[in-house]
Amino acid sequence: MQKTLIFAIALVVCGASMADKVTLKSGSFLTGKAGLMKAGELSFTSDDLGEVKIKLANIASLDVAKENVVQYNDNSTEVKNLSVKDGVVVDEKGAAINAAEVKAFNPSIETWHGSINVAYQSARGNTYENSATVLANVNRRWEKDRINGNFGYYYSETGTTEENKEKSTDRWEIEGQHDHFWSERFYIYENAKFEQDDIAGLDYRLRLGAGAGYQWLDGRNFDATGKWSFNQEVGAAWIKNSYVNADPSADDSYATVRYAHHLKYFPKWNEKVEVFHNLEFLPQVDDWENYLIKADVGFTTKLVMDFNLLCKIEWDYNSMPSIGRKSSDMRYIIGLGYQW
Repeated sequence: MQKTLIFAIALVVCGASMADKVTLKSGSFLTGKAGLMKAGELSFTSDDLGEVKIKLANIASLDVAKENVVQYNDNSTEVKNLSVKDGVVVDEKGAAINAAEVKAFNPSIETWHGSINVAYQSARGNTYENSATVLANVNRRWEKDRINGNFGYYYSETGTTEENKEKSTDRWEIEGQHDHFWSERFYIYENAKFEQDDIAGLDYRLRLGAGAGYQWLDGRNFDATGKWSFNQEVGAAWIKNSYVNADPSADDSYATVRYAHHLKYFPKWNEKVEVFHNLEFLPQVDDWENYLIKADVGFTTKLVMDFNLLCKIEWDYNSMPSIGRKSSDMRYIIGLGYQW
């Protein structure tokens, strides 16, 4: 019986002596590292050819050096030694695995991941300054759903003495998004964001939105460059603003369209580095001269254990800010963080 399955067989080997071996029905064979088995194909990283896709039907045998977790349709699990014989997944006794009863092999562990980064600067003497930035993220991916949440707080005060110091930054924001995947790449989303910025004259901004997205790349490994993830989103949103001194031509509540994209890149030459770029554009539906842009670009690199260094540039643009305030805000952030 033909059935499309997602086989997540992450076969980790330690050294050439423990290399996996795939033998084809033609008699040729490859050594290296067996990876994802999906829709009747095996991803295999060959010592000589790099990453290749091999149809299970063309495999005479697959020898691996790791036990695997079988997840059944009722979500129960069982540990077995698995391989492929004549195009069929079999256990250590050579018995064929009933594909109709299996949800996944070695499924990804569904758990929360996240990070928190802190940047702080202080000056005393001719300049009195304190500045701090706190950035946090939590995320989790299930088979069909994904949740992502972000929090940011920015504060700074400066002057020539403690007595005459003035607040120059006081901003915080929190946002969350839920994605539901209808296929491997296509998903719909709902999101919400709340932000406040005293210096920009923004009492608050509330945004609620929904739309659709497409995951063009999801951790895809290219031999020449490294690992890439990229997705794009389009949708609609409702925004409610409250300014200290609002532009009389600007609406305090309006509908927008939304475009966003998100890029992550792990260079082949240094897998401890993650380069990222995000962009969000929200023009008002009935007044395209009123729009918001938020973008960032930067990188993180692992230092020791789960601690990392964050370097990024953030840009916020509001075409109709509070009267007496500038449209553009740039933030340059360098901080230490912890990732889990």
